[in-house]
Amino acid sequence: MPLREHVRELRNRLFLAALGILLGAVGAWFAYPWLFDVLAEPLVDLADERDALIALNFAGVATPLDLQITLALFGGTIVTSPWWIYQLWAFVTPGLTRRERRTTVAFAGASVPLFLAGAALAWWVLPKAVGLLVGFTPDEAVNVIDAQTYLGFVMRMVLAFGVAFLVPVLMVGLDAIGIATARGMLAGWRWAVLLAFVFAAVATPTSDVVSMLALGVPICGLYFGAIGVCAVADRRREAREAR
Repeated sequence: MPLREHVRELRNRLFLAALGILLGAVGAWFAYPWLFDVLAEPLVDLADERDALIALNFAGVATPLDLQITLALFGGTIVTSPWWIYQLWAFVTPGLTRRERRTTVAFAGASVPLFLAGAALAWWVLPKAVGLLVGFTPDEAVNVIDAQTYLGFVMRMVLAFGVAFLVPVLMVGLDAIGIATARGMLAGWRWAVLLAFVFAAVATPTSDVVSMLALGVPICGLYFGAIGVCAVADRRREAREAR
């Protein structure tokens, strides 16, 4: 496929992915009160637990509208994850053989639960991260948090965890199309582990080790699991070539 066709295909796939997210955002717009309550729940529970004034503050006149638009896009991204993940994989398939195309369908199917699992893990870590950060507030002070700052922190954390869990699928995909091999990926395991924990430290902006390990350890486990899948695929490929 010529370069111009690749660019056109990428543009079309990005457009379809964005259109799907936009349609999902329309649905999330009407679910905004529920979505806001869900994301603010860690703060509400923390305020009840500590019997302290911990609340979200809307600083500007247009802040509620801006926040509703942002949350709608966030909800649309999560809900339509099967659609935009498929579009990313569909961009790769025109250059693959029929066998490789069947493999990429399996990869796309695995990507969705992995992305959602990463988002769920972020939601499990979130109350602990919020509790740790709010815990630095002096006893004689109150904690009135800017709503955009807090919800931006929550959304970035959930999306970062979800995207991190897609890395092993990308590894298997690169192996399937011959760009990488299990042996080559295993040779760089030290750098991979280092990068996994550096990413975990950045994606979990708290000072506790538990939050970092909660993301870093699963990424490393998925990394080595992906290498195992690639090793099996490499042996099968070598056996076919030998025959």
